[in-house]
Amino acid sequence: MVNEQKRFGLFLATCDSTFVKKTYGGYFNVFVDTFGEDGEQWDLFRVIDGEFPDDKDLDKYDGFVISGSLHDAFGDEDWILKLCSLCQKLDEMKKKVLGICFGHQILSRIKGGKIGRASQGLVMGLKTITFAKDAIKPDGYFGNMIPSSLAIIKCHQDEVWELPESATLLAYSDKCNVEMVSIGNHFLGIQGHPEYNKEILFEIIDRLVNMKLMEQDFADKAKATMEIAEPDRKQWQTICKNFLKGRSEQV
Repeated sequence: MVNEQKRFGLFLATCDSTFVKKTYGGYFNVFVDTFGEDGEQWDLFRVIDGEFPDDKDLDKYDGFVISGSLHDAFGDEDWILKLCSLCQKLDEMKKKVLGICFGHQILSRIKGGKIGRASQGLVMGLKTITFAKDAIKPDGYFGNMIPSSLAIIKCHQDEVWELPESATLLAYSDKCNVEMVSIGNHFLGIQGHPEYNKEILFEIIDRLVNMKLMEQDFADKAKATMEIAEPDRKQWQTICKNFLKGRSEQV
């Protein structure tokens, strides 16, 4: 029997920068390169522009990814409220949803968590996060050996203040109490950006400096975090792919 083609959807909550369009052809390609595999179908929904799947089509998907955004996950713009409503339906259907940064916060919001400005201000650069190993089930999407910590690129000014009752805290750091969270077996939220690389981060930093939204000194310190270390991109890829595809390959 031939396995049916797996199908995933990306809810893109940000606009493609000129750099990302020119270098990668858009953020969609960055996400598919990071989380996709041969033989899968990936569909793009620019939710920031009001593009959403029809409810009748949701069952055709194996899972979804919600991207980061410059918008606040606690905002009440029409498209954000529509995204929240859609995620509530996916929750009822127990569909796999991986939330990145803004997406992670949306998942906590719809389950009753509290979201707000990051208590330590804007977080930018490479950070090491610590896993709550007792909370992570062996042979799940981490495999049977759970790392004590991993490095990830961070770029956020909001965070989850209070977890929903149904959530399990999977990771934390000195900058953010809620770095990674699971809700049931179908929602996974990550505050950092597994899909980012050095050049994507540096271009965002330069853009924020040019827009006078970031001081040069802060920008230099953020860039310096990447000069001495690298994100554990392969391990993050494995965790996210395992989660979306229901596997338990070793991280």
